[in-house]
This record gives sequence, C-alpha cells and structure tokens, in this order.
Amino acid sequence: MPEEQNTETATISALTIVDSSRISTFIISILLIVYGSFRSLNIEREREKEKDEKEKEKFGLNLPSSSNTDAESQLQTLDTCQAMFLPVGASISLLIMFLFFDSLQVVFAIFTAILATVAFAFLLLPMCQYFVQPCSSGQKVSFGVCGRFTAAEIISFCLSFTIVCVWILTGHWLLMDALGMGLCVAFIALVRLPSLKVSTLLLVGLLVYDVFWVFFSSYIFSTNVMVKVATRPADNPVGLFAKKLHLTGLVRDAPKLSLPAKLVFPSSQNSSHFNMLGLGDIVMPGLLLCFVLRYDTYKKSQTCSAETGVPPPPNYVQRLSYFHCSLIGYFLGLLTATVSSEVFKAAQPALLYLVPFTLLPLLTMAYLKGDLRRMWHEPFMVVPTPKHMEV
Repeated sequence: MPEEQNTETATISALTIVDSSRISTFIISILLIVYGSFRSLNIEREREKEKDEKEKEKFGLNLPSSSNTDAESQLQTLDTCQAMFLPVGASISLLIMFLFFDSLQVVFAIFTAILATVAFAFLLLPMCQYFVQPCSSGQKVSFGVCGRFTAAEIISFCLSFTIVCVWILTGHWLLMDALGMGLCVAFIALVRLPSLKVSTLLLVGLLVYDVFWVFFSSYIFSTNVMVKVATRPADNPVGLFAKKLHLTGLVRDAPKLSLPAKLVFPSSQNSSHFNMLGLGDIVMPGLLLCFVLRYDTYKKSQTCSAETGVPPPPNYVQRLSYFHCSLIGYFLGLLTATVSSEVFKAAQPALLYLVPFTLLPLLTMAYLKGDLRRMWHEPFMVVPTPKHMEV
C-alpha cells in the first residue's frame, strides 16, 4: 500500500508539472523574451540607420551636429551604479506596497493602468504599422505639448487604452496577462545592459533580493511579503469614484483588480487555481538574453567583414551562439523552479534557479570562446584596423 500511494503521489506531481497552465507559462515567457530581444535589436538597427542618414546629411549639406535620434532617446542603458542599486530600489518599492497598500492601492492601480497603456501600445505598434502602412504617408500629427505621432502610434494607443478600460471594468485575468506581456516586451526592448559586468551585478543582486523576500521576509514580517504583494487585489478606481458619487449599483459591480505584475494561467485540473510567474522572472533574464543577442549580431557582423579576416568557427562550441545557450539555460532554470515548487509545495524564488542556469553557462562559454574579457568590459567597442592591414 505505501508503495502504491507513493506511485500515485509521483503521478499526480508529474501531471501537475505538465499541466496546461505550466506549459502556457513556459511558452509565453520564452516567446516574450525572444520577441522583446529581437524588437530591441530592430530598434538598434533603426538607430544606426538614422545615424548614418544624418551623417550623410551633415556631409552633403554641411549642417551642424544635432541631438540624439528618436530611436536612441527611447532606449535606457543601465550603468554599474544603477545595476547595483536597482535591487535596493525594488526592495524599498516592495516594502512600501506591503506596508501602505491599503492607503495607496488606488494610486497603485491608476499608475499601473497608465504604465500598462503605454507598454501595450508599444506591443501593438508593429501590427498597427503593418495594417496602416499601405494607406498612410507616415507623416506625424502634432498634439501640442504631447508631441508628434504617426497614425499607427495613435491607433495603437487608442486600442491599448480601450483594452485597459475593459480590464478595469471587468478585472479579467486574460486582459491582465495581455497588459503584463506588454510591460515585459517594452522593458526588454527599451532597457539595455551594456556589458556582462553590469549584467552579472544586476542579476546577482536581484537573486539575493528574490531569495530574501521569498524565504526570509516571513521571519521579520510574519508573512511572505513577496507573495502577499503579488497576490493582493486593489480596489477598483471606478468603484471608488462611483462611491463618492453615490452610484451604488456601479460600486457593487466594480471588481477588485489584480495588478499586472505577474502572468497567471488557470489550471486545467482546477479552474479556480492559477499558476503564477512574476514579470521580473521574465524581464530580468530577458535583459541578459537581449544583451547576448546584440553581441551575437555584432560579432557576426565583425566576423563577416573583410577587414577582420577571421576564419570560420572550427568546432561546435564556437558555432553555438550565446543567445541559444542562454535561452536553453532559461528553459532549464524555469523547469527546475517549477519542479522545486511542486516538490516543496511552496512559492519559490524563480531567480534562484534562472540566474545560475542562464549566467553560468554564458560565462563558461564566453571563456571557452575567448570573449569573456571583451564581453565583461567593452563588448561593442569598435576595434581599429591595424596599420599593416590598411590599403
């Protein structure tokens, strides 16, 4: 009998791991990282293209140098100090949300709605550009102090605003996931890590942050702060305003809002149970994968240029890209985190598994390829052509 019970328990655990909600989490998180990384690479290429065009204009028309391009102004590059203090800032923000959530929950909901509107508009923009391109000249329309926007940007913003409004009125988990996906893609695409050194400092710091607030916060605050904040619903701003206006029916119908700081998927075995993955567990490793994708592309362009004279890769390690290596590591780390949560029947800090599985293989591979020193300090520095190679 005990052996049968153990076998039955193991079968149930295996079925839980391969539950549709777990599979959805795996697929969506990997797709978001891949899409966000290639979106960032596309922005980088547009920036370089605009830079070359402006250089040609300067030489052709003898114009004075101008400010950075629009594509460049969209990007935010983290430096060493920002990477070191980001976990501290995240801890302070988490603590504020934990201690003052009841007083500031409406502020959190409104701020999140505004941020989600902009991020989801960014996610929808390529689709809108694709449909609008045949019937639009691409000229920007001025909105005064708000700036100038193309027709595709206006349409994407209107669609995003509509979806956010429907989410506020219904509180549906699917719309919350959609907004969370927009936040992931926007963060991965618009925030850059300049080197492996900054990447390591950021991810190790966030690993410590994640482990502390999941495993040790209960010893100080008598509850798991991370899980408490992530699963705590906020009062609906519509319900609050309706209450002030004495609209009792609208107050009763306004649902509480689960803020889009996570992706949730209902279990196929129990529809009332949701599996959850924090956006930080997608975004932070995603920033590392975005960095290595940019480096792979840069290194490939350097290798393909006639000036370098680099021979083709001699073995499999040299041919394997850093992006593929890190993506496989992310998958294995997420799988390990999932198994651990089922084994221990408790919330696990996903970065405890994701960071080693993505960072350590990357560091090892960079060392074997001889790129570690360059990736650690100045990975995108243009190496000048030696004098004896100049024609």
